[in-house]
Amino acid sequence: MNRILIAEDEERIAAFVRKGLRANGFTTTVARDGDEALDYVLTGSFDLLLLDIGLPGRDGFTVLREMREARVTVPVIVLTARDSVRDTVAGLEGGADDWMTKPFRFEELLARVRLRLRTAARAPEVTVLRSGELSLDLRTRRARAGSTVVDLTAREFTLLELFLRHPGQVLSREQILSHVWGYDFDPGSNIVDVYVRALRRKLGSGCVETLRGMGYRLPH
Repeated sequence: MNRILIAEDEERIAAFVRKGLRANGFTTTVARDGDEALDYVLTGSFDLLLLDIGLPGRDGFTVLREMREARVTVPVIVLTARDSVRDTVAGLEGGADDWMTKPFRFEELLARVRLRLRTAARAPEVTVLRSGELSLDLRTRRARAGSTVVDLTAREFTLLELFLRHPGQVLSREQILSHVWGYDFDPGSNIVDVYVRALRRKLGSGCVETLRGMGYRLPH
């Protein structure tokens, strides 16, 4: 029986979703704020998270970012009243698997829940990311360049993982900032350049390419 965590502070909505899911055979738990939601999801006891963005305490974006940084791969469906393209892109790029705006029909939510659970059950867990001579072990958090094993800081690890998940794709400084440091980080900072140089020192000067005026790319 699948266990679903409902992170929703509006009692009426939480009760509506909980009742419908239980009627369809799911086990549910409700978290009333972001701090409680993160504590629950880090236990690894849930198969799917329904996440409101406007939570007290940690907001939904923060919960999403911190759970993905902690390597929690449970599927996430965002349920929110926010419908701007910026928010939707931020959620999906931040690690959400789906996005639904309120109000919504329960039948559609149920269909999406079942789809995400089926997809998660089919997908084997990836533990090592590879591109050419470069690899990253997601369990040990160590990189390998050819035969050389390299220890990374937490930020270096997250940055390299981002590149390895998008080999050959040009990532803008803004995209990197939002994924690795969060949307509240100063866009005028040179922190991305600093960490790209750090990766080059550890993994070789050619591990990340600079495309002037566009961003950075891991050679494919």
